[in-house]
Amino acid sequence: MRLLPAYLWPRFLKRRLPTSLWGRSLLIIVLPVLVMQMAVTWVFFDAHWQTVTARLSEGLAGDIAWAVESYEDDPSPANLDKLANRAERSMSLSIVLQDGRTLPTEERRGAIGVVDRVLDKALDARLDRPYWFDTTRYPAYVDIQVQEPQGVLRIIAPRERAVATQAHIFVLWLAVATVLLMGVAILFIRNQVRAIERLADAAEAFGRGETVPRFKPHGAREVRAAAVAFMAMRDRIQRHIDQRTALLASVSHDLRTPLTRLRLELALAPPFKRQSAMRGDLDEMEHMIDEYLDFARGEAGEPPKPVPISELLKAAGEDAKRAGAEVEVVVADGLTASVRPLAFKRALVNLAGNAASHGENVRLSARALASGGLEIIVEDDGPGIPEAMYDEAFRPFSRLDDSRNQNRKGVGLGLAIARDVARGHGGDVTLDRSELGGLKATIRIPGAVTVAESA
Repeated sequence: MRLLPAYLWPRFLKRRLPTSLWGRSLLIIVLPVLVMQMAVTWVFFDAHWQTVTARLSEGLAGDIAWAVESYEDDPSPANLDKLANRAERSMSLSIVLQDGRTLPTEERRGAIGVVDRVLDKALDARLDRPYWFDTTRYPAYVDIQVQEPQGVLRIIAPRERAVATQAHIFVLWLAVATVLLMGVAILFIRNQVRAIERLADAAEAFGRGETVPRFKPHGAREVRAAAVAFMAMRDRIQRHIDQRTALLASVSHDLRTPLTRLRLELALAPPFKRQSAMRGDLDEMEHMIDEYLDFARGEAGEPPKPVPISELLKAAGEDAKRAGAEVEVVVADGLTASVRPLAFKRALVNLAGNAASHGENVRLSARALASGGLEIIVEDDGPGIPEAMYDEAFRPFSRLDDSRNQNRKGVGLGLAIARDVARGHGGDVTLDRSELGGLKATIRIPGAVTVAESA
């Protein structure tokens, strides 16, 4: 396996670090705690536990050396019994002589081997005769055997005489303290992150035209300050929208009055040459006023609800048929999505009407996305729009006269209204080349989409 160059390690680590605030905050708390625990454990075992174990092993090896030397001074059974009684009473050592036996040939060592190495070193320094020991056969004892001319002198010693057996209690308390600290840190971080998530949800809901009436600032002082600033900004934007809507509504009302008088005068006037052309101009002016109001209002106050998408597409298709286009609607009857019906219908009608104005054949299709959400495609066989002008087509009042012929009606707000509605639902509208040869407009919005099974 090849190692990465040194200059690539920062990028490698950055890609594998958590991307969320929750994950990064937790890492900031957990990583130092784990490093501290590892360092404390290492220092404890290296500087304390091993030192204590070495001292205990040396003391045990000294007692065993004393017992062996005392037996060798007088290897009689009486002296052995006296020595065994004294060792049992004063040193908690059990000593027996196994006549005619030799030391075992197999070695029995622990998995880690720290105790075995320390004890072996202590025995080797104190005993001149061959020896053998086992620290694994008995959980509470250590088996030590020394070769003597008469046989094997077997000594059973309590394990705590050779090993500091209470080390696991320190590790246990350290682990418990670490878990408690991490638990408190997790609860604290979770509460702080939840406050930021609530603020993000409120901002997202406001962007979709929804309101969060019970939203209150929570969390740290900086998070609460950001929430207060967001609510103030939301109120200012809402006042601006309300003022713009009221202004355009007033202008509309003021303009409709003289338009109504003009239409009445045309109806009462005797026929003349330019009468039909003037009626057409009045119709176009009324249509322009309606588009201004639709763009300004955006149907933002309408609550979303589950709506059959087939009904909206069929309604948009009927509008395109009235414009003289051949319409094909491809959608499952059971496809349902949560949208604001009037606003979404306005967007589809605008796209379908735009397609019918520039093409003879229009196709409307819808499907549920595998990743969740809804996709609606409106296609035509008209001249299309150059790819370089896709962004310009969404600008309000843009008419793109050279690319798609002179607009017969309107002021260039159809695509702008459609994108505004889609973004109000958390999605967007994109343009592309259609298989029919013209323009393809695709609406994608997130959210819950259901498809009823056919009976």
